[in-house]
Amino acid sequence: MRVKRGLAAHRRHKKYLDMAKGYRGGRSRLYRTARVAVERSLAYAFRDRKRRKREFRKLWILRINAGARENGLSYSRLICGLNKAGVALNRKVLADLAVRNKDDFAKIVELAKSKLA
Repeated sequence: MRVKRGLAAHRRHKKYLDMAKGYRGGRSRLYRTARVAVERSLAYAFRDRKRRKREFRKLWILRINAGARENGLSYSRLICGLNKAGVALNRKVLADLAVRNKDDFAKIVELAKSKLA
């Protein structure tokens, strides 16, 4: 007795077409086009999950540097001073302070300055 593979193929096609919902034109309707688009989008998603972490770290460093320079210190000197002071705040928190709580950030910068001198 021969094996008919229609059901398996239909399920596989349906899986890709479901993932391609919202894509424009044939990319959401034609199996081969949809499969290429979905596989590429999954590759981009994987790559950009890594990239997002890099981008945010860059943004935090920019914000910390801007806040530090307002208080008369460079980013690298600030981080050096904080390490010597034993302050264990990460860049995300420091950037948030630099943007939202300038007074608290200024106190942290003064602490770093005192440890550098």
